[in-house]
Amino acid sequence: MQQTFLAIKSDGVQRGLIGKIISKLEEKGFKLVGMKLMKVSNELAQKHYGEHKDKPFFKGLVSFITSGPIVAMVWEGKDIVSSLRKMMGKTNPSDADLGTIRGDFAVDIGRNVVHGSDSEESAKREIGLFFTNEELISWQQDIQKWIYE
Repeated sequence: MQQTFLAIKSDGVQRGLIGKIISKLEEKGFKLVGMKLMKVSNELAQKHYGEHKDKPFFKGLVSFITSGPIVAMVWEGKDIVSSLRKMMGKTNPSDADLGTIRGDFAVDIGRNVVHGSDSEESAKREIGLFFTNEELISWQQDIQKWIYE
């Protein structure tokens, strides 16, 4: 099974959306294998958003993700990177479809509630930034036989 990284950003935490977002992924049939409530350091934020280092919005990204606690998670499932991207909705909430996380819970692009890996390579890198191997739990979810052929 494929793994991906999802963070509920500070705005989602402050607005009490943690349970609703996790429920959407559980209801879809994905398996949670790692989770922690944490404050992101400036150093970690800069590594995480390193690909945007030379862009004008980089400073704002770093400032926002370090402004309050986030919930960092690793989820597992078949084709989860692309499936979760669809569930999140477009980056700009005004373009996101209703029924997606951003379409339902966000209004402004700078406060779009979640971050999710955009590729398998990004997922591996981001999981490695936020979690050690020991923090990820391998477990058998009995319901999987009812989700996958």
